Amino acid sequence: MRKQKPQAFWLFFPAASLLAAIAVPLSVWAVWSGTGWPAGLLGAGHGHELIFGFALALVAGYTLGPQPVSVLYPLLGLWLAARLSWILIPETLLAQLLGPAFALLLAWHVVPRFNAAKKWRNRMVGPLILLICLLTLVFWLSTALYSPLAAWLPGPLPLMHSAIAGLLLLMTFMGGRLIAPAVAGTLEKKGIPLEARVQPRIEGLLILILGCSIFLMAFPAANPITGSLFVLASGLLAIRTLRWKLWLCPERPDLLVLALGYSWLAIGAFVTGLALIQGTRPAAALHLITIGALGTLSASVMLRLAWQRSHRTPPPAGEVFSIAALIAIATISRFIAGPSPFGAPMLLWLSASCWALAYLWVTVRLLHLAKYSKKRRK
Repeated sequence: MRKQKPQAFWLFFPAASLLAAIAVPLSVWAVWSGTGWPAGLLGAGHGHELIFGFALALVAGYTLGPQPVSVLYPLLGLWLAARLSWILIPETLLAQLLGPAFALLLAWHVVPRFNAAKKWRNRMVGPLILLICLLTLVFWLSTALYSPLAAWLPGPLPLMHSAIAGLLLLMTFMGGRLIAPAVAGTLEKKGIPLEARVQPRIEGLLILILGCSIFLMAFPAANPITGSLFVLASGLLAIRTLRWKLWLCPERPDLLVLALGYSWLAIGAFVTGLALIQGTRPAAALHLITIGALGTLSASVMLRLAWQRSHRTPPPAGEVFSIAALIAIATISRFIAGPSPFGAPMLLWLSASCWALAYLWVTVRLLHLAKYSKKRRK
């Protein structure tokens, strides 16, 4: 009997959620303790890890599928080495090279999987993942003192903002492709036809608008234009979400929470757009995307996939609603803390604690479901 290849998500999803749970409170501790430890999470370091560590692990788990052990474990080992080296010894050449090495190797395995698509909207996923992976390399080059390109590249912070715009587009596309058929199938069982499914015209506009914003976000001089694109995208996201009629699916809490995550995309894009147009720092607004949208959608997708594979059922309402509520509290409290969050320590700790609790919950649940699934296969 041929041995079954292990699924990437059973490895990368728990690793990603554990990193998310640990990195955020440690980043707050690094400042408030006065020790500066761990050094890799000081300042924008936690953003680096959540974008180029956490988010890329999610991409790996969701897109790699079943892989030979000879591919999967070296990839996971490289990701883990990159995370530990960046968190503990970020100034070393080893730490700065391992992250881009993982990103490029991941792109090499993942991007060709999307080349077979016929429609241009479907083919954009591969190049978008490649772009996000390449931004890891560009980020390193922009910070490397010995790099001759450093003077010609945008700074690290604008590059991280570009990566967030890339994640916004990726979540817009992948979230829509996940929600639309699930809602349509649920409503069809009730005899309710859903005409607005993928909504290709809106999806195409969102790809073009947010695709331009990824490039423009790296150049602060273009902030008014970028902000206008974000506001326009937020309107399209809101329209797309409303046309799915998710209020007709009260028996599917997993879909309702996915809709909440998609709504965070619209809210985050709108508030970020306003901040860019007004010339104010977008740090607080961007957390509506990175905490609200990325947090809600990632936790929902991880649990949904794990429950479907292990129990062939959506996750229970109490679980998804509780996690979504924790992430919502984390999002709102971090946004209220403003662009200088250490001036509001109670709000910052509340945000970090709720985020950590949500992802510890997800980690424990994923490990339990993985163990159950393994026993079931035997």
